[in-house]
Amino acid sequence: MDEHRDRFGGVEPICRTLTEHDCKIAPSTYYACKKRLETPSARSVRDEGLKEWIQDVYTSNYRVYGARKIWRELNRQGHAVARCTVERLMRELGTQGAVRGKRVITTLPGGQTERAPDPVDRDFVAAAPNRCWVADFTHVKTWAGVVYVAFVVDTFSRRIVGRSAATVKETVFVLDALEMAIWQRDRDEQPVRPGELIYHSDAGSQYTSFRLAEHLDAAGIAASIGSVGDAYDNALMESTIGLFKTELIKPRRPWKTLPDVELATAEWVDWYNHRRLHGEIGHVPPVEYQANYYTELTKPQVITTI
Repeated sequence: MDEHRDRFGGVEPICRTLTEHDCKIAPSTYYACKKRLETPSARSVRDEGLKEWIQDVYTSNYRVYGARKIWRELNRQGHAVARCTVERLMRELGTQGAVRGKRVITTLPGGQTERAPDPVDRDFVAAAPNRCWVADFTHVKTWAGVVYVAFVVDTFSRRIVGRSAATVKETVFVLDALEMAIWQRDRDEQPVRPGELIYHSDAGSQYTSFRLAEHLDAAGIAASIGSVGDAYDNALMESTIGLFKTELIKPRRPWKTLPDVELATAEWVDWYNHRRLHGEIGHVPPVEYQANYYTELTKPQVITTI
């Protein structure tokens, strides 16, 4: 009608002509339809606002969150929204979460006939911080050569407490990550107490070396080493490294030098510890989960008398 209204002298003449040809349309029907088209619905207005929030959460979290984590984060921020709505709007935006690739084996067996036992035995649930740490490393290809990145994770909160990067995978490289972890806990005034902590790793030569064993013994930390070639014996660490490769390394390729990888890793670890939501600990960041533990620990006990 809009196309021919000038030719017929308005909407009413068009409606009369259509009615004469057995196509009855009242002018009021036309005006009501036009108003609906020109005035956005409440749902479409809300969707546009939600899209902005979704895009903000997505871009501020390394563009790796899928619908589940974006839904959790929006609700943490006070935006009540259904998960199915987030999924629908993400499809409209063309955004999706990161997808993990295949695991690459970098560990070489140490070759020692005797090594530390495995008291962890795939049980990565700790009752408190500084009870069980897991350690491993991975590699990153750069233009200047291969860079190796090591991590130490506290299994209680999933917090990365230590990290290190180097161009050679020698024992000193994993020792640096361990030293950072011990320093980190001292700085937070939550030091490692001798006899309480287990340090678990795979059977790689760096982790079965006498130098690392002596260092752990001097710090009062018990060593735990999984079986050779079995990723499940260090599954929590494998998961953390998988996230590191998926969320940081692969999306930003190509990498140039060791300093580039070191700086980006430091930024990612800060986000991972302070802002990334972890489903295994109730969809909160590791630092928040750990802080909640110490808060509960220091609450005064309420004694009820009968």
